[in-house]
Amino acid sequence: MGSVSPLPRVTLVLGGARSGKSLYSEGLFENSGGGIYLATAEARHADDLDGEMARRIAEHKSRRGPGWQTVEEPLDLAGALMAHAGSAVLVDCLTLWLSNIMMAGRDVEVELDALAGCLQGLAGPVVLVSNEVGQGIVPDNALARSYMDNAGRMNQRLAAAANRVVFVHAGLPQILKDAQ
Repeated sequence: MGSVSPLPRVTLVLGGARSGKSLYSEGLFENSGGGIYLATAEARHADDLDGEMARRIAEHKSRRGPGWQTVEEPLDLAGALMAHAGSAVLVDCLTLWLSNIMMAGRDVEVELDALAGCLQGLAGPVVLVSNEVGQGIVPDNALARSYMDNAGRMNQRLAAAANRVVFVHAGLPQILKDAQ
C-alpha cells in the first residue's frame, strides 16, 4: 500500500458538503490501487440515533476497492499518520476531526500544531479532505462561530503546508495551488 504515486507529498482537497471532494480524492489513488483510508468519523455517536452517520460511512466504504485499509481515528490524527508514514494515506475528513477535538475539549491550536508538524516529516503521498465552511452566513451562536473560525484557520494553515490544493465544486476540481 505504500506504492509509488505521482501524487505530491501533501494534497489538500477542499469543498462544500456533497461537492464530490471525497470521490475526487479517492480517484487520486486509482493508479496505486488504494492505501490507508484514515477515517475521522465515528459511526456510534450519541446524536446519531437514527444511524445516518453509519449509512454515510458505509456509502464511502462501498466505493473503495480491496486495496484500501480503513483506519478509524477520531482524535489522534498526527499519531495515526505517523503510524502509517510509509503508506499512501487519504484522511477524510479534517472538519469532522476538528469537530471531534473541539467536542473532546482539546486545544485546537495544539492539535493543529501536531498535525502540521507531522505532515512535514511524512514522505507522502497524503491527501487531506476538508470542508470549506466559511462561504455561508455567519452562524448565530458562539460554538458554531468558533467552529467556523477554527476550520478557516485550519484550512489556511494546511493549504500553506500542502504541495497541492484543490477546490471541488459540483464534482469539478479546480487546482488552487500546485507547488510540487
